[in-house]
Amino acid sequence: MNLNFPNGLAQQWAVITCLLCGAMLTIALVMEFVLGLVPCPLCMMQRIWFLLAGAVTYISLLHNPRWGIYPLLTIFACCVGGYFSIKQLWLQSLPADQVPACGPDLQYMLEAFPLSQLLTAMTSGTGECASVSWSFLGLSIPGFALLGFFVLIVTASLQLRQTTR
Repeated sequence: MNLNFPNGLAQQWAVITCLLCGAMLTIALVMEFVLGLVPCPLCMMQRIWFLLAGAVTYISLLHNPRWGIYPLLTIFACCVGGYFSIKQLWLQSLPADQVPACGPDLQYMLEAFPLSQLLTAMTSGTGECASVSWSFLGLSIPGFALLGFFVLIVTASLQLRQTTR
């Protein structure tokens, strides 16, 4: 299969990055609405950063995928999202007596809490973020999200590499 894009490999890597972001978000929605897994605040933060990485990459496709700022912004978004994945993995590794207390669910916080408290809960995590509700091959959901962020960093780096050619 030979795809000849006018902007060369930079555009191909941007398309791959966009498709991977869409796949990760689709998997998250399937896990929520088909499997019935309720996302915790840190899971929602990871989704937001997958969405931002995909949006930046999509904008690069609309504008100019050979412009180096777009893959750099995508890498930044993936690094921030990876931070939230690592934070959740850390919470999951804590002994039961050190896990923070569970707070109200995210829907209630959106309706009742002021924005400052909502952002604090979403960035620091709650006790529900420490529970492992699903795992496969020894990796929980944030482990797979971290792996996804790493793959996106690689594809965005390959796009960035093509901008200098």
